[in-house]
Amino acid sequence: MRRNGAIGVTRVFIHGLESSSQGAKGVFFRERYPDMIIEDFSGSLEKRMEKLNGVLAGRTDLILVGSSFGGLMAAIYACENEPRVKRVILLAPALHVPDFARFLDMRVNVPVSLFHGRNDDVVPPAAVKAIAEKVFENLDYHLVDDDHSLHVTFPLMDWKALI
Repeated sequence: MRRNGAIGVTRVFIHGLESSSQGAKGVFFRERYPDMIIEDFSGSLEKRMEKLNGVLAGRTDLILVGSSFGGLMAAIYACENEPRVKRVILLAPALHVPDFARFLDMRVNVPVSLFHGRNDDVVPPAAVKAIAEKVFENLDYHLVDDDHSLHVTFPLMDWKALI
């Protein structure tokens, strides 16, 4: 089955800590990729991950897009379910938090594209880059002239090629 140019993949968008499926990125994806899974997540990281695991149970060929705290969630999911994940796109992911430390000794081979604004005042770009380079063997890193929300970069990204 062909879905927006990709065969048999399941696309998933995971919003940030204080956002929702109705945020700018969620709306963007919903308009362009109507088959994309775009859920609302709330509560602790553990509660959010339980919901994500439930939503994705039994699915393979996953393309995960995670923004900020959602990027942390996507990265954790990829580390824990590498064979089921086809690709990960991380947008200013919160990999610097202690919750991700348990994955620092892992080497994950899933293709990961990471976009981070050099003017991010929420998630430190240098720390995240160092962590991502340590964990993800197949990393495509982009430091862009933008802020945490990537409001300039995000709509201009080549989403057809990425997902």
